[in-house]
Amino acid sequence: MKFEMVDNFISRDPALNHRYQVILFHPGYRAVKSHRRAHYLWQHGHRFLALWLANRSRHRTGIEIHPGAQIGRNLMIDHGQGVVIGQYAIIGNDVTIYQGVTLGSRGGQGTNRHPIVGDRCLIGAGAKILGAIRLGQDSKVGANAVVLSHVPAGKTVVGVPARLASKDAQTPLSNERMYII
Repeated sequence: MKFEMVDNFISRDPALNHRYQVILFHPGYRAVKSHRRAHYLWQHGHRFLALWLANRSRHRTGIEIHPGAQIGRNLMIDHGQGVVIGQYAIIGNDVTIYQGVTLGSRGGQGTNRHPIVGDRCLIGAGAKILGAIRLGQDSKVGANAVVLSHVPAGKTVVGVPARLASKDAQTPLSNERMYII
């Protein structure tokens, strides 16, 4: 569908009323659209051009997405200024990210140093998700949380360092590998 991505933004942001608002003025939409092009170039060996396009998009939108990052359908970046998504990050479908979020590394080498975000996750403003960890499907990260451990599916984490919110506190966070997205 030609306007699927645009209509997704409208359905998830009550401030948007028309498709032209999304296409012309929404930085999250523009950043994701630009990333799709840069990622295509990256995958087909045009690394310099992909990095140039990603850098241009960062200057225009304030949202930095490395062209190597893998992003699923319907990523919604709302008020995206300061969002950073690292090279090996993997983001599932229907994820919502707010301003100032970092999906980054805690150092290390290789392709296993950035987070994997499951489907339908919500990541609050200013949150930092760092390292080779996983956010399970339908999980939520509170504003300004610093997530350094896996988050089970359907759970909410808050705080620095992030821990399960009081209603979910019976399930401890873990650094063991979680393979459910």
